[in-house]
Amino acid sequence: MASVFTKIINGELPGRFVYQDDEIVAFLTIAPMTQGHTLVVPRAEIDNWQDVEPAVFGRVMEVSQLIGKAVCRAFGAERAGVIIAGLEVPHLHVHVFPAYNLTDFGFAHVDNNPSAESLDEAQTKIKAALEALQSSAS
Repeated sequence: MASVFTKIINGELPGRFVYQDDEIVAFLTIAPMTQGHTLVVPRAEIDNWQDVEPAVFGRVMEVSQLIGKAVCRAFGAERAGVIIAGLEVPHLHVHVFPAYNLTDFGFAHVDNNPSAESLDEAQTKIKAALEALQSSAS
């Protein structure tokens, strides 16, 4: 059975995407630790990060770094947090989020009911930051 992330990637469930390429996607989580909390996910359904091919893991981390730069730029954070938990959804994903202090690093403090407006605002800000980062790299 397809994971919830595969269903989001395939368009069977809604997702607020901020990044997509042939191998990797990034979309906002519905339970953010901070506004802008993004999940970086390979299109291939891989359960455990320890089982992923090194080249694919490298791409996941490359995109995670790009998303980290974008969320810092979009939300004025000095740091981006990164977590690989791998417990709730059996599909490799990296949590990337604006981190302002150590209390941001905890799933106990997630917003389980973020407003659509907050998610839309985060999506818009991250996409704009990504566009700015990519155009300055060219």
